[in-house]
Amino acid sequence: MSQQTLSDVRTPSASPSAHRIFPRRGRVWATGVALSAALLAVSVLSAGSGQFPASPGEVLTGFWHGVTGTGTQESALLDATLWTVRFPRLVLGLLIGCALGLGGALMQGVFANPLAEPGVIGIGSGAAVGACTVIVLGVGSASPFILPAAAFASGLAVTLLVYWLARGSGASAVLTLVLTGIAVNAVAGAVISFLVFVADTSSREQVIFWQMGSLNGASWSAVATTALIVVPAALAVLLLAGRLDLLALGDSAASHSGVNVPRLRVLSIIAVALLTSAAVAHAGMIGFVGLIVPHALRLFTGPSHRSLLPLSALGGSLLLAVADLVSRTAIPYADLPIGIFTALVGGPVFFILLRTTLKKQGVL
Repeated sequence: MSQQTLSDVRTPSASPSAHRIFPRRGRVWATGVALSAALLAVSVLSAGSGQFPASPGEVLTGFWHGVTGTGTQESALLDATLWTVRFPRLVLGLLIGCALGLGGALMQGVFANPLAEPGVIGIGSGAAVGACTVIVLGVGSASPFILPAAAFASGLAVTLLVYWLARGSGASAVLTLVLTGIAVNAVAGAVISFLVFVADTSSREQVIFWQMGSLNGASWSAVATTALIVVPAALAVLLLAGRLDLLALGDSAASHSGVNVPRLRVLSIIAVALLTSAAVAHAGMIGFVGLIVPHALRLFTGPSHRSLLPLSALGGSLLLAVADLVSRTAIPYADLPIGIFTALVGGPVFFILLRTTLKKQGVL
C-alpha cells in the first residue's frame, strides 16, 4: 500500500483544537486519568445496581469483606450477591471490553483502514460459528477451553481470509473490506441459523444467546478462562505498539527501520483472533466496540499506538461496563442483550465513517 494511500485511508489525527489546548503527552495522561476515574465510578455504580440495590459505600465495604474475609452476618446477603453474581459479571465485562477495544485499534493499524473492526468485517461472527458449533455438538462441557479454542480457530480462519481479500489500495481497499465483511457476516449468519435449526431446545437457546451478546452467564470460571487468553494477548499487543507506528510509514520504510513486516502482520492477526475469540466465547457477538473507541480516542490523543492501544483497552472496558449497566437497568426485572446498545451507537458511527472515508478518496 503506498504512502499516499496510507495517509488517505488511515483514521484522522487528533483535532486541531485539542492540539492547541494540551501538549500531546498532557492529553494522553489526562485521557488516561479520566478514563480510569470514569471506569472506577461506573464499576461501583454497576455493582450496586439491580434488584437488590446497594450504595457505593456498601459496594466498597462488600468488596473489602470478600478480600479480607471480615464480613458480618448482617452483610452476608449483600456480600454473597456481590461476589457470586455482580463482581464476576463486572470483571468479565471489563476483560471483554478491553479485548474488543484493543482488537479494534490493532486491526485498524494492521489493515491501515479506519473501518477495520472484528465485528464489522465478520471476525466476531466467524468466531461465533466455532463457538456455536461446539454448543450444538455438546462437547463444550469436556473442558472449559474447548469453546474458546473453537472460537479462536474459526476466528483466525476468518481473519486470514479477510486480510487476504482486503489487500488493495485506496478506495478499492475500503470497499473490499466492507464488502468482505458483509459477505462473511451473511455466511456466518446462515451457518448459525442452520445450527439453530438442527439444535435441541437447550442448545438452541444458547446459540440465540451468542447472536445477541450478553454477560448473563458470567461466573468466576468464565472470568478465569477469559483472563488466561486476554491478559497475555493484551500484553503482547502492547509490545507491538512501536512497530505499528513504523508500519504507518509504509511497508518499505518500516522494513528499512528493522521491522519484519510479514511477521508483524501475522502476529497481529493471531492476537486479534485470540482477543475476539475470548470475547465471543463468553459473551457472544458484541459489535462496534473496537470501531467506536479507537476513533474517539484518536481524535483527542493522536494516532500513536504507544498511547492509543492502552487507552483503547481502557475505553473498551468503560464502554462495555456502561452498556451492561444500561442493559440491566433500562427495563425493570429484564436483562437486555448488550449487543442491542452497542449496535444502536455503532451503526450510525460506522455509516458516518464510511461516507467520510470514501469522500476523502473521491468516491462520493
